[in-house]
Amino acid sequence: MLRIYTSQNNQLALLETATDLVETTPIVWFDLFNPAQDETRIVEQHLGIEIPTRDEMQEIELSDRLYQEDGAEFMTMTAATELDGDNPVKVPVTFILKGATLVTVRHADPKPFHLYAARMQRLNGASCESGELVMLGLLEAMIDRTADALERIGNEIDGISREVFRKTNSSATKKTRDLQSLIEQIGQKGDFLSVIRESLVSVGRLVAYHTALDGIGTRKAVKESRQRVKLIQRDAASLGDHALFLSNKINFLLDATLGLINLEQNQIIKIFSVAAVVFLPPTLVASIYGMNFDAIPELKFQFGYPMALFMMILSAVLPFLYFKRRGWL
Repeated sequence: MLRIYTSQNNQLALLETATDLVETTPIVWFDLFNPAQDETRIVEQHLGIEIPTRDEMQEIELSDRLYQEDGAEFMTMTAATELDGDNPVKVPVTFILKGATLVTVRHADPKPFHLYAARMQRLNGASCESGELVMLGLLEAMIDRTADALERIGNEIDGISREVFRKTNSSATKKTRDLQSLIEQIGQKGDFLSVIRESLVSVGRLVAYHTALDGIGTRKAVKESRQRVKLIQRDAASLGDHALFLSNKINFLLDATLGLINLEQNQIIKIFSVAAVVFLPPTLVASIYGMNFDAIPELKFQFGYPMALFMMILSAVLPFLYFKRRGWL
Protein backbone atom coordinates (compact mmCIF):
# COMPACT_ATOMS: atom_id res chain seq x y z
CA MET A 1 0.00 0.00 0.00
CA LEU A 2 1.29 3.44 -0.95
CA ARG A 3 0.02 6.61 0.69
CA ILE A 4 1.21 9.94 -0.69
CA TYR A 5 0.89 13.11 1.38
CA THR A 6 1.43 16.72 0.41
CA SER A 7 1.47 19.80 2.61
CA GLN A 8 -1.41 22.17 2.04
CA ASN A 9 -2.11 25.09 4.37
CA ASN A 10 0.14 23.54 7.03
CA GLN A 11 -1.87 20.31 6.91
CA LEU A 12 -1.16 16.89 5.48
CA ALA A 13 -3.26 16.17 2.43
CA LEU A 14 -3.60 12.62 1.11
CA LEU A 15 -3.50 12.12 -2.64
CA GLU A 16 -6.30 9.86 -3.74
CA THR A 17 -4.28 7.83 -6.24
CA ALA A 18 -0.70 7.64 -7.42
CA THR A 19 -1.87 8.85 -10.84
CA ASP A 20 -2.32 12.30 -9.28
CA LEU A 21 1.44 12.41 -8.71
CA VAL A 22 3.32 14.67 -11.11
CA GLU A 23 6.84 15.99 -11.06
CA THR A 24 5.71 19.44 -9.88
CA THR A 25 3.69 18.07 -6.95
CA PRO A 26 5.46 19.01 -3.66
CA ILE A 27 5.38 15.62 -1.96
CA VAL A 28 6.13 15.65 1.75
CA TRP A 29 5.67 11.99 2.68
CA PHE A 30 5.59 8.68 0.83
CA ASP A 31 4.28 5.97 3.18
CA LEU A 32 5.02 2.46 1.90
CA PHE A 33 3.21 -0.24 3.88
CA ASN A 34 3.83 -3.78 2.59
CA PRO A 35 4.47 -2.20 -0.82
CA ALA A 36 4.03 -3.98 -4.10
CA GLN A 37 6.79 -3.78 -6.70
CA ASP A 38 4.97 -1.20 -8.82
CA GLU A 39 4.40 1.03 -5.77
CA THR A 40 8.06 0.82 -4.83
CA ARG A 41 9.01 1.62 -8.42
CA ILE A 42 6.89 4.80 -8.38
CA VAL A 43 8.77 6.17 -5.39
CA GLU A 44 12.16 5.13 -6.73
CA GLN A 45 11.55 6.83 -10.06
CA HIS A 46 10.20 9.98 -8.43
CA LEU A 47 13.15 10.44 -6.04
CA GLY A 48 15.92 8.62 -7.88
CA ILE A 49 16.71 6.27 -4.99
CA GLU A 50 16.61 2.54 -4.34
CA ILE A 51 14.18 1.39 -1.65
CA PRO A 52 15.69 -1.28 0.67
CA THR A 53 14.03 -4.67 0.68
CA ARG A 54 12.51 -6.32 3.72
CA ASP A 55 15.57 -8.53 4.20
CA GLU A 56 17.87 -5.51 3.99
CA MET A 57 15.79 -3.69 6.60
CA GLN A 58 16.24 -6.57 9.03
CA GLU A 59 20.03 -6.35 8.98
CA ILE A 60 21.40 -5.50 12.42
CA GLU A 61 24.74 -4.00 11.35
CA LEU A 62 24.81 -0.26 12.02
CA SER A 63 26.28 0.43 8.59
CA ASP A 64 23.28 -1.27 6.99
CA ARG A 65 20.80 0.70 9.07
CA LEU A 66 22.23 4.22 9.00
CA TYR A 67 23.86 5.37 5.78
CA GLN A 68 23.73 7.85 2.90
CA GLU A 69 23.16 6.93 -0.71
CA ASP A 70 22.08 8.82 -3.85
CA GLY A 71 21.92 12.07 -1.87
CA ALA A 72 19.46 10.65 0.68
CA GLU A 73 19.61 9.56 4.29
CA PHE A 74 18.60 5.98 5.00
CA MET A 75 17.73 5.38 8.66
CA THR A 76 16.25 2.11 9.90
CA MET A 77 15.00 1.71 13.45
CA THR A 78 13.39 -1.06 15.45
CA ALA A 79 9.82 -0.16 16.30
CA ALA A 80 7.60 -1.89 18.84
CA THR A 81 4.05 -2.71 17.81
CA GLU A 82 1.05 -4.29 19.57
CA LEU A 83 1.89 -2.47 22.80
CA ASP A 84 -1.69 -2.82 24.06
CA GLY A 85 -1.18 -6.54 24.71
CA ASP A 86 1.39 -8.57 26.59
CA ASN A 87 3.35 -9.73 23.54
CA PRO A 88 4.81 -6.76 21.63
CA VAL A 89 6.45 -7.34 18.28
CA LYS A 90 9.70 -5.84 17.00
CA VAL A 91 9.55 -4.61 13.41
CA PRO A 92 12.03 -2.62 11.32
CA VAL A 93 10.89 0.77 10.01
CA THR A 94 13.00 2.68 7.50
CA PHE A 95 12.99 6.47 7.16
CA ILE A 96 14.45 7.90 3.96
CA LEU A 97 15.02 11.63 3.71
CA LYS A 98 15.84 13.22 0.40
CA GLY A 99 15.54 16.94 0.32
CA ALA A 100 12.19 17.93 1.76
CA THR A 101 10.60 14.53 1.11
CA LEU A 102 10.26 11.65 3.55
CA VAL A 103 9.78 8.00 2.62
CA THR A 104 8.75 5.48 5.26
CA VAL A 105 9.03 1.78 4.51
CA ARG A 106 7.34 -0.65 6.88
CA HIS A 107 5.94 -4.17 6.81
CA ALA A 108 3.89 -3.78 9.99
CA ASP A 109 1.34 -1.21 11.06
CA PRO A 110 2.46 0.68 14.19
CA LYS A 111 -0.41 2.65 15.65
CA PRO A 112 1.49 5.98 15.85
CA PHE A 113 1.54 6.20 12.04
CA HIS A 114 -2.27 6.29 11.89
CA LEU A 115 -2.57 8.63 14.85
CA TYR A 116 -0.02 11.11 13.52
CA ALA A 117 -1.39 11.13 9.96
CA ALA A 118 -4.96 11.59 11.18
CA ARG A 119 -3.98 14.39 13.55
CA MET A 120 -1.95 16.32 10.97
CA GLN A 121 -4.80 16.10 8.46
CA ARG A 122 -7.10 17.81 10.97
CA LEU A 123 -4.84 20.37 12.66
CA ASN A 124 -2.98 23.35 11.30
CA GLY A 125 0.67 23.62 12.22
CA ALA A 126 4.18 24.06 10.91
CA SER A 127 5.20 20.53 11.90
CA CYS A 128 4.44 18.97 8.52
CA GLU A 129 5.97 21.45 6.10
CA SER A 130 8.88 19.14 5.27
CA GLY A 131 9.70 15.46 5.34
CA GLU A 132 12.14 16.00 8.21
CA LEU A 133 9.44 17.51 10.40
CA VAL A 134 7.08 14.67 9.51
CA MET A 135 9.74 12.14 10.55
CA LEU A 136 10.25 13.94 13.85
CA GLY A 137 6.49 13.98 14.37
CA LEU A 138 6.33 10.23 13.81
CA LEU A 139 9.19 9.67 16.25
CA GLU A 140 7.42 11.82 18.84
CA ALA A 141 4.24 9.80 18.36
CA MET A 142 6.23 6.58 18.89
CA ILE A 143 7.82 8.03 22.03
CA ASP A 144 4.39 8.98 23.39
CA ARG A 145 3.07 5.53 22.63
CA THR A 146 6.06 3.96 24.36
CA ALA A 147 5.58 6.18 27.41
CA ASP A 148 1.96 5.05 27.73
CA ALA A 149 3.03 1.41 27.47
CA LEU A 150 5.72 1.88 30.13
CA GLU A 151 3.21 3.52 32.46
CA ARG A 152 0.85 0.58 32.06
CA ILE A 153 3.62 -1.97 32.56
CA GLY A 154 4.83 -0.10 35.63
CA ASN A 155 1.38 -0.33 37.21
CA GLU A 156 1.15 -4.02 36.40
CA ILE A 157 4.59 -4.65 37.91
CA ASP A 158 3.47 -2.85 41.09
CA GLY A 159 0.49 -5.20 41.22
CA ILE A 160 2.77 -8.22 40.85
CA SER A 161 4.99 -6.86 43.63
CA ARG A 162 2.02 -6.57 45.99
CA GLU A 163 0.98 -10.09 45.08
CA VAL A 164 4.45 -11.50 45.72
CA PHE A 165 4.88 -9.94 49.14
CA ARG A 166 1.30 -10.13 50.39
CA LYS A 167 0.51 -12.07 53.56
CA THR A 168 -1.63 -15.15 53.02
CA ASN A 169 -3.23 -17.78 55.18
CA SER A 170 -3.55 -20.25 52.36
CA SER A 171 -1.74 -23.56 52.32
CA ALA A 172 1.86 -23.81 51.19
CA THR A 173 0.93 -25.81 48.10
CA LYS A 174 -1.62 -23.24 46.96
CA LYS A 175 0.76 -20.38 47.59
CA THR A 176 3.55 -22.11 45.70
CA ARG A 177 1.21 -22.62 42.76
CA ASP A 178 0.32 -18.89 42.80
CA LEU A 179 3.99 -17.92 42.87
CA GLN A 180 4.69 -20.13 39.89
CA SER A 181 1.96 -18.27 38.01
CA LEU A 182 3.56 -14.99 39.01
CA ILE A 183 6.87 -16.15 37.55
CA GLU A 184 5.18 -16.49 34.16
CA GLN A 185 3.80 -12.95 34.45
CA ILE A 186 7.22 -11.63 35.47
CA GLY A 187 8.77 -13.31 32.44
CA GLN A 188 6.21 -11.68 30.13
CA LYS A 189 6.89 -8.24 31.59
CA GLY A 190 10.63 -8.79 31.24
CA ASP A 191 10.27 -9.65 27.55
CA PHE A 192 8.02 -6.62 27.08
CA LEU A 193 10.59 -4.30 28.62
CA SER A 194 13.36 -5.82 26.49
CA VAL A 195 11.44 -4.91 23.33
CA ILE A 196 10.78 -1.40 24.64
CA ARG A 197 14.42 -0.81 25.53
CA GLU A 198 15.64 -2.05 22.16
CA SER A 199 13.20 0.30 20.41
CA LEU A 200 14.30 3.29 22.52
CA VAL A 201 17.97 2.59 21.86
CA SER A 202 17.18 2.40 18.16
CA VAL A 203 15.40 5.77 18.27
CA GLY A 204 18.36 7.32 20.06
CA ARG A 205 20.81 6.03 17.44
CA LEU A 206 18.63 7.25 14.58
CA VAL A 207 18.24 10.75 16.00
CA ALA A 208 21.95 10.98 16.88
CA TYR A 209 22.89 9.99 13.32
CA HIS A 210 20.50 12.53 11.83
CA THR A 211 21.78 15.26 14.17
CA ALA A 212 25.40 14.46 13.30
CA LEU A 213 24.66 14.95 9.62
CA ASP A 214 23.09 18.30 10.39
CA GLY A 215 26.13 19.22 12.44
CA ILE A 216 28.59 18.67 9.57
CA GLY A 217 26.53 20.79 7.22
CA THR A 218 24.83 18.12 5.17
CA ARG A 219 21.55 19.91 5.66
CA LYS A 220 20.80 22.97 7.77
CA ALA A 221 18.03 22.13 10.18
CA VAL A 222 15.43 24.72 11.00
CA LYS A 223 15.15 25.97 14.56
CA GLU A 224 11.99 23.96 15.25
CA SER A 225 13.53 20.70 14.13
CA ARG A 226 16.61 21.29 16.31
CA GLN A 227 14.45 21.82 19.38
CA ARG A 228 12.31 18.78 18.62
CA VAL A 229 15.38 16.61 18.06
CA LYS A 230 16.68 17.59 21.50
CA LEU A 231 13.30 16.78 23.04
CA ILE A 232 13.19 13.39 21.33
CA GLN A 233 16.70 12.56 22.52
CA ARG A 234 15.87 13.62 26.06
CA ASP A 235 12.57 11.74 26.11
CA ALA A 236 14.15 8.59 24.67
CA ALA A 237 16.95 8.73 27.25
CA SER A 238 14.56 9.28 30.17
CA LEU A 239 12.23 6.52 29.03
CA GLY A 240 15.22 4.24 28.57
CA ASP A 241 16.28 4.94 32.17
CA HIS A 242 12.73 4.25 33.36
CA ALA A 243 12.62 1.00 31.39
CA LEU A 244 15.97 0.01 32.94
CA PHE A 245 14.56 0.74 36.40
CA LEU A 246 11.54 -1.46 35.68
CA SER A 247 13.82 -4.20 34.36
CA ASN A 248 15.84 -4.11 37.58
CA LYS A 249 12.60 -4.30 39.54
CA ILE A 250 11.51 -7.27 37.46
CA ASN A 251 14.80 -9.05 38.22
CA PHE A 252 14.34 -8.33 41.92
CA LEU A 253 10.79 -9.70 41.85
CA LEU A 254 12.00 -12.80 40.01
CA ASP A 255 14.69 -13.44 42.62
CA ALA A 256 12.22 -12.78 45.43
CA THR A 257 9.62 -15.11 43.94
CA LEU A 258 12.13 -17.92 43.46
CA GLY A 259 13.32 -17.37 47.03
CA LEU A 260 9.76 -17.61 48.37
CA ILE A 261 9.18 -20.81 46.42
CA ASN A 262 12.37 -22.26 47.90
CA LEU A 263 11.23 -21.26 51.38
CA GLU A 264 7.87 -22.93 50.88
CA GLN A 265 9.50 -26.09 49.60
CA ASN A 266 11.96 -26.07 52.50
CA GLN A 267 9.06 -25.70 54.90
CA ILE A 268 7.42 -28.79 53.44
CA ILE A 269 10.68 -30.76 53.67
CA LYS A 270 11.11 -29.60 57.27
CA ILE A 271 7.65 -30.88 58.18
CA PHE A 272 8.46 -34.30 56.75
CA SER A 273 11.82 -34.35 58.55
CA VAL A 274 10.25 -33.45 61.91
CA ALA A 275 7.50 -36.03 61.40
CA ALA A 276 10.12 -38.69 60.70
CA VAL A 277 12.06 -37.78 63.85
CA VAL A 278 8.89 -37.68 65.98
CA PHE A 279 7.67 -41.09 64.86
CA LEU A 280 11.06 -42.77 64.93
CA PRO A 281 11.17 -43.48 68.75
CA PRO A 282 7.62 -44.97 68.86
CA THR A 283 8.58 -47.14 65.92
CA LEU A 284 11.64 -48.30 67.83
CA VAL A 285 9.55 -49.20 70.91
CA ALA A 286 7.01 -51.05 68.78
CA SER A 287 9.79 -52.92 66.98
CA ILE A 288 11.36 -54.04 70.25
CA TYR A 289 8.14 -55.46 71.63
CA GLY A 290 7.19 -56.93 68.29
CA MET A 291 10.13 -59.36 68.24
CA ASN A 292 9.28 -63.07 68.45
CA PHE A 293 11.44 -64.14 71.38
CA ASP A 294 10.10 -66.28 74.22
CA ALA A 295 12.27 -64.74 76.91
CA ILE A 296 10.92 -61.19 76.93
CA PRO A 297 10.44 -60.15 80.58
CA GLU A 298 7.47 -57.85 79.92
CA LEU A 299 5.39 -60.58 78.23
CA LYS A 300 4.01 -61.77 81.56
CA PHE A 301 3.67 -58.26 83.02
CA GLN A 302 0.00 -57.38 83.59
CA PHE A 303 0.43 -53.74 82.60
CA GLY A 304 2.98 -54.38 79.84
CA TYR A 305 0.67 -53.30 77.02
CA PRO A 306 -0.30 -49.94 78.60
CA MET A 307 3.35 -49.40 79.50
CA ALA A 308 4.44 -49.90 75.88
CA LEU A 309 1.74 -47.52 74.65
CA PHE A 310 2.79 -44.92 77.21
CA MET A 311 6.43 -45.24 76.20
CA MET A 312 5.51 -44.82 72.53
CA ILE A 313 3.42 -41.71 73.22
CA LEU A 314 6.07 -40.24 75.51
CA SER A 315 8.85 -40.85 72.99
CA ALA A 316 6.80 -39.01 70.35
CA VAL A 317 5.76 -36.07 72.58
CA LEU A 318 9.21 -35.30 73.99
CA PRO A 319 10.92 -34.63 70.61
CA PHE A 320 7.89 -32.58 69.51
CA LEU A 321 8.09 -30.37 72.61
CA TYR A 322 11.83 -30.02 72.20
CA PHE A 323 11.49 -28.87 68.58
CA LYS A 324 8.70 -26.51 69.56
CA ARG A 325 10.78 -24.95 72.32
CA ARG A 326 13.74 -24.43 69.99
CA GLY A 327 11.49 -22.69 67.46
CA TRP A 328 11.96 -25.27 64.74
CA LEU A 329 8.22 -25.69 64.28
